Amino acid sequence: MQEARKYFNMGIEPLLNTRGMRDIQWERLPGAIRYCYENVPFERRRMEKEGVKPQDIRSLDDFQRALKPVGQAEFRQVYEEFHLDMDKVWMHLFGKDRMDDLFLLTTTSGTTGVPTPYPVFHKTTETMGELFGRIGWRIGMRAGDKLAVCFGLSMHAAGTPHLFWFKRNRGVTLIPIGAEAGTERILQFIKLFKANMFSGTPSLALHLIERAPEVLGAPVRSLGLKTLLLGAEPGAGIPEIRSRLEEEYGAKVHDVGAGYGVSCDHPEYQGMHWVADDHCLYELVDPETLRPLPLEHGATGLACFTPLAPEAGLFFHHLRFTLNDIHQVFTDPCPCGFSGFRYKIVGRADDMLKVKGTPVYPVAIQGVINGFVPRITGTFRIVLTEKPPRVVPPLKLTVEHGEGVREEELPGLEKEIVEKMHHVLHIRPSISWIRPFSLERASKKTQLLEKRYES
Repeated sequence: MQEARKYFNMGIEPLLNTRGMRDIQWERLPGAIRYCYENVPFERRRMEKEGVKPQDIRSLDDFQRALKPVGQAEFRQVYEEFHLDMDKVWMHLFGKDRMDDLFLLTTTSGTTGVPTPYPVFHKTTETMGELFGRIGWRIGMRAGDKLAVCFGLSMHAAGTPHLFWFKRNRGVTLIPIGAEAGTERILQFIKLFKANMFSGTPSLALHLIERAPEVLGAPVRSLGLKTLLLGAEPGAGIPEIRSRLEEEYGAKVHDVGAGYGVSCDHPEYQGMHWVADDHCLYELVDPETLRPLPLEHGATGLACFTPLAPEAGLFFHHLRFTLNDIHQVFTDPCPCGFSGFRYKIVGRADDMLKVKGTPVYPVAIQGVINGFVPRITGTFRIVLTEKPPRVVPPLKLTVEHGEGVREEELPGLEKEIVEKMHHVLHIRPSISWIRPFSLERASKKTQLLEKRYES
């Protein structure tokens, strides 16, 4: 391998987001549809319900009309149908051939309901090595680097598979610490083993900033990390959070996930570059009507994924599968010079709130809140007293003020935040102030919604 080359895969990556690559996708899609129909009971049932067979699908329009997107809701129905007999559930969802090839069982964190299964098959490990080879190369991962793996390792799709994701990045050492170790051990182990790269959630990275002086007797910058690879929740793509992390750590922050993508190191966040056109068909659909949307610069919709080699797919094993994430895409060339269209996470479809008819996503509120650090800690909760999406105004927020902020300063600070929310998001929330570090910190995903109606 030539260390100076631009891409991990010089044969494929220059072709990403080109007409030639779209031709390759269409050449592969019919085989993927046929495989799923012949080998996966869940997919065969979907097609039979719609009265279509693989040979009936002759174009992308046919494909989009024939099958609606599927995700966690449909998986939940399968769980109920088989009474949580997981052997039957997995056989139905993935088929005998793939289950005979099963290598590793992982799931989502399950923080929003039933965990979504993400099995890893032996054939999948090659796909993992290739796609994360591309991601690792783009973030500057090279021989001699040491990556501290700080996602939850237990059953988490973003955790244990790390041990195989970067296997083709020869010379890179993986240090599987895991979020379960707790912040104190994470900080100690990163220092002890001299890791220079970190992977985990933005929540954890922010929490380590707070804990480092106590645990290490020095700021988090003293660890000498050069790269933070952050995912599993929004944060690294929020400019205010990204800039804070880069300043505190003295490191480059890269956003990863919600598909096969990673952000570049352009000074202004450009979204995540999609690196997998040859492995997965990416679509946008209207989150309400589920009708397909043109994949054009600035378009926003529910992201859907179809593996082009289902027997060896990574994470996405079903036709038109959705994580329920709302993406905005950017198809114009990125100023960083790397290939691939880009996408950024706007929010989750099931997290959308409506205040006086105005759609608001928690991640957008988080972006505004973090613009006021250090006068606030950046930790807050959205308090819901009724089941969403409808919110009776004003939207209620519980916010930690910063250390050293006096009580008499809070009304003025609240006015600034409310005015910024009104300018950016067209809402005027009410704020309840609490002392710094009153709210629970998360080493995995932070839950921004406090659902008091469930109490």
